[in-house]
Amino acid sequence: MIRILLADDEAMIRAGIRAILQSDPELDVVAEAGDGRQAVDLAISHHPDVALLDIRMPGLDGLAAAAELRRAAPGTAVVMLTTFGEDDYIAKALDVGASGFLLKSGDPRELIAGIHAVADGAAYLSPKVAQRVITQLAGGRMARGTAARDRIAALTEREREVLALLGAGMSNAEIARRLHIVEGTVKAYVSAILTRLDARNRVQAAIIAHEAGLIA
Repeated sequence: MIRILLADDEAMIRAGIRAILQSDPELDVVAEAGDGRQAVDLAISHHPDVALLDIRMPGLDGLAAAAELRRAAPGTAVVMLTTFGEDDYIAKALDVGASGFLLKSGDPRELIAGIHAVADGAAYLSPKVAQRVITQLAGGRMARGTAARDRIAALTEREREVLALLGAGMSNAEIARRLHIVEGTVKAYVSAILTRLDARNRVQAAIIAHEAGLIA
């Protein structure tokens, strides 16, 4: 079972999202919060695998809550869920360590797929969000490419191989199968890669992999 913390300040929205999640027998909503502060407290006490956070909430908003969760509950992956798709929200969500970004206007199947992907150690962006990120990467690609290649220069050949597969969207389990190694070894490689690249999460590492030309 994938244990989920759901945070949204609107009770009806939470009920609708909970109903979608409950349609998958592998997903279990273990706690619900009406604001960011409550979400952080519940994450500390319930240890969910994934925290699904609305960005705009009273008091402590979703972005601030995600930043606190990264410090207080590092074992909980964060997925941001919002009706807004502006670029600044996307950038801020990735900067605070979110592993996923979904729009409430998206297909319910995207929500379930995103939860599974993030729980499995991968990153997930809704198609509309991914397109915005790609558009942002297109501008100034040459300068960022040079900087990214400098950053990956410190990686070993095996770490670059893992980074390329990570950047292609593979989970730890998929990388392990591709490289014929155990999943625990992949986790160790990913941790070392994030440290060497000074990347906060897999999304940032994947972007560096793309900018460095590791992935077509």
